[in-house]
Amino acid sequence: MPTVPDGTRPETVSPAVVKAADLLAEATRTGVACPPVRDLLDVPDLATAYAVQQLNVRRGVAAGRRVVGRKIGLTSPAVQRQLGVDQPDFGALFADMAVPDGGEVPVGRLLQPKVEAEVALVLGRDLPERECTVVDVLRAVDFALPALEIVDSRVRNWEISLVDTVADNASCGLYVLGATPVPLTAVDLRTVTMTMSRGGETVSEGTGADCLGSPLSAAVWLASALAERGDPLRAGDLVLTGALGPMTPAAPGDAFEARISDLGSVRVRFAKDTAQEAAHTTEGTGK
Repeated sequence: MPTVPDGTRPETVSPAVVKAADLLAEATRTGVACPPVRDLLDVPDLATAYAVQQLNVRRGVAAGRRVVGRKIGLTSPAVQRQLGVDQPDFGALFADMAVPDGGEVPVGRLLQPKVEAEVALVLGRDLPERECTVVDVLRAVDFALPALEIVDSRVRNWEISLVDTVADNASCGLYVLGATPVPLTAVDLRTVTMTMSRGGETVSEGTGADCLGSPLSAAVWLASALAERGDPLRAGDLVLTGALGPMTPAAPGDAFEARISDLGSVRVRFAKDTAQEAAHTTEGTGK
């Protein structure tokens, strides 16, 4: 597995990396999506993309945000086909990205959200080994939870390559965790089944095996990748292991629920756009 350079020391950050990071940060600040950043980079490869991501993560930490774990992206073949990529990626999770189970996402919080159901793992031990094994992960995990990841892209119309999504913190937006922790001794994550509904209608289905063969395999991949770059997973970290099925676009007023066998359910809703509804009402009355 290739080493991903740290990219956090100012002297190692190229002007192109800074320009790409600035463009993504401005899109977040203004709520206006930006063009793809891949063409800004001198060397549009994964190492450079992760340098962009890490620069904005470091800026977030400097501004007082708290990193609480990592997300793995692009683990489902269905999602890989949707985005035209062929390998996983990872991004950082901040505490302020958390939405309570059953909570509401305000209008305008995200640019172009989509929802996917995942298995979340919470670690009780560090995972420092560069060649992490399933046994290492099994020993390290305190418990699992059902989760929804609300992915988002700062890149206009989701016109992304692997480089763009990696630079954009793996297209992470928000996340929702279920409320009941389940020990791994009580569940086989490879065989769990997932059904996600929007407004009561099924919009995504999958199994644990659809996530790199198992969410545990995804966690092994992540732990090895992070240890290789000198930034290993630590006790207390939250890991979103990746989608169990296709992601689904979200619109104001939508309500989602995911049920994962042996883990339970998790819900989120998106606030209605009252300004838009008012405009439609005005148009309908001719006022």
